[in-house]
Amino acid sequence: MTKSNVIEFNDSNWEELLKNQEKPMVVMFYLPACTHCKEIEPYFRDYSNEFHESCTFVKMNGLESPMTARKYGVRGTPTFKFFCKGRAIKEEVGLVYPSILRKAIAELIRHGNECVLHTTPMPDEVSPYE
Repeated sequence: MTKSNVIEFNDSNWEELLKNQEKPMVVMFYLPACTHCKEIEPYFRDYSNEFHESCTFVKMNGLESPMTARKYGVRGTPTFKFFCKGRAIKEEVGLVYPSILRKAIAELIRHGNECVLHTTPMPDEVSPYE
């Protein structure tokens, strides 16, 4: 197994990570039995090594983190959520081409702060799923 810079978080420590986030962050929501997650994970690990100085890479098991997954509208796995300054600004859902995932990470690093300045967050109590 290749060394990676991916860290695992769950519902119990997510808020603290978010509060202390200094770099852009990519979160991979996965399920242990998800074959698509297993297919894309080696690329995610590789990108964590390539971009670790300018981006944080996190994995969250959807079974162990149902509250966080629900909060961010995760409906399937793998789902990649892109965060900047503690706010989710983009997502990629499903088994995306590795080149698309890599490009999205590079764009997050390059333009994430600007993206945050040009978005208005929805109030937490508003959900399209209720």
